Amino acid sequence: MVALLTRGREKSNRQAVMTAIFLLLKRSEAPVAAPLLRVALMLLAALSAAGVFNAPPAAAEQRTCGPDALGVSRVIEIDRAKGTAVGLQTYPRTLDLRDHEVVLTFDDGPASPTPQVLDALAKGCARVTFFLIGRNAESLPALVKRAAAEGHTIAHHSYSHPDKTLRLMSEDAAKADIDKGITAVNKALGAPAAPFFRFPGFADTPALVADLTSRGYTIFGSDLWASDWSHMTPKAELDLVLSRLEKNRKGIVLFHDSQAITAQMLPEFLRELKKRGYSLVHMVPGDAPTPVVAAGPDWTSTTEPIIAKTLGPKAKQAPQEHEHEHDHGAQEAPKSGAP
Repeated sequence: MVALLTRGREKSNRQAVMTAIFLLLKRSEAPVAAPLLRVALMLLAALSAAGVFNAPPAAAEQRTCGPDALGVSRVIEIDRAKGTAVGLQTYPRTLDLRDHEVVLTFDDGPASPTPQVLDALAKGCARVTFFLIGRNAESLPALVKRAAAEGHTIAHHSYSHPDKTLRLMSEDAAKADIDKGITAVNKALGAPAAPFFRFPGFADTPALVADLTSRGYTIFGSDLWASDWSHMTPKAELDLVLSRLEKNRKGIVLFHDSQAITAQMLPEFLRELKKRGYSLVHMVPGDAPTPVVAAGPDWTSTTEPIIAKTLGPKAKQAPQEHEHEHDHGAQEAPKSGAP
């Protein structure tokens, strides 16, 4: 069934199936039989991993989302066959987004604040990508399944999120931690998650990037972050991330659903995005080439100086060489604003 629904000529059929699944999962008038619910969740996870739309079409969504909800403006496919690395704070290319378009990503979950994050996203009819720590997914598989069932993309963030980072581990140990995390998240989800990976602390290595991209994984950095690991109030975080977004005008935004301040701040942030004319873009794995845009010639890594300062000289690594991905039709992007 998954193979049938993922064929391009069956687009109307797959939208109908996805709509039916979402309506089933959202119904509150009567309980859904447990076996039927399990089947719906398994099918939804499999379709999501296969690159099928992670949500019903716009007409169906409008029936459940109010006019004030942010919603999703469009879905972009990330090539699951050809890996790359995006996010201007770490890599010299990013997703080709239009002015005032944002992709929201959340790291380090699932965790105790994750249900509050999911509630806010559901109210705003927003769909995002969660980069999960494998051991957390093992501990809270119900939250992994809930996030997928609500239309979010599930991705990977290592198994242990080591304090010394994957960069300071041996290559074999780092690969083992990555693969253990992939296995743990897939098991918690009940299906293969998206082939998306984010390095803890953005501390990659050329060998690890090459290994993952050769397997079809796209590596995600970010274009701006909320600094929600810092001690601040939800209002301070809101003001900070909005100021950075207004400077960049678009981009991949990094939050942590493990942070209570982010969970508290998120409803107002989604309202502000709507108020300020921003549109939300949702990423899913697919068969189309990943839409990327190359950095300008003055690009420099934001993350490498931070990594070197935090971890010491032995963690220092030259930023990736500037690459123009002509095979993806990349254009030149403006330099990312500093965090």
